[in-house]
Amino acid sequence: MAKESVKARQRKREAVVARYKTKREALKAAGDYAGLQKLPRNASPIRLKNRCQLTGRPKGYMRDFGICRNQFRDLALMGKIPGVTKASW
Repeated sequence: MAKESVKARQRKREAVVARYKTKREALKAAGDYAGLQKLPRNASPIRLKNRCQLTGRPKGYMRDFGICRNQFRDLALMGKIPGVTKASW
């Protein structure tokens, strides 16, 4: 489980990226690189990290589900993810 401060920092970055998205696209289309430099660093979507929505774990992230592999396995075994069943042959 990630520290609460790390998860809060990630949420803050996501909010800043969403706030500056349209302005950033306009500056890029105009080719105003000096204007882009004046935006906050956290306004860049590159600074976002894929993290598990439940635990904040950065590794083993499954993009299709938005959670890490550990949580995916637990939820799948409990039957809480629709369409996912344990393989047996």
